[in-house]
Amino acid sequence: MQKKLVHKVLTHPIYFIAFGFGAGLSPFAPGSCGTLVAIPLYYLIHSFSLIHYSLVLLLAIVMGIWICDVTERDMGIHDYSGIVWDEICGFGLTLLAAPKGWLWIVVGFFLFRLFDIVKPWPIAWMDRKLPGGFGIMVDDLMAAVYAWLVLHIIHHFFFL
Repeated sequence: MQKKLVHKVLTHPIYFIAFGFGAGLSPFAPGSCGTLVAIPLYYLIHSFSLIHYSLVLLLAIVMGIWICDVTERDMGIHDYSGIVWDEICGFGLTLLAAPKGWLWIVVGFFLFRLFDIVKPWPIAWMDRKLPGGFGIMVDDLMAAVYAWLVLHIIHHFFFL
């Protein structure tokens, strides 16, 4: 299956995006690899106004629901670990209106990965109960909301 999957990811545009441009093929921590792919994507849009950044992120999320749904249905596996577009969007949400600089990218990365892995309530419930592309995306977006809140609390109380 692995050879066929690699071929499909590298030749099928929807799989290629769902697998984070190939990052989801990593045999070790594909979610973290997908989040790493989000860093240069963040750099492409981090200087946008808040409205434009939000619109690009919203478009990526809406497209992601469809992309993840198509990929999941085709694979026949719910929330396959190699589907990492949800991590890419989650990281983008984590850094929405975040302070600029590498420190905040690193803090955002670790906070997002922490909440995505630990899955505090209601994230774990969402991960188990919500189907399709929406289910794939929403638990990571909720983890991003938690990470966003903690990142902004850290910035406000320790760096202002």
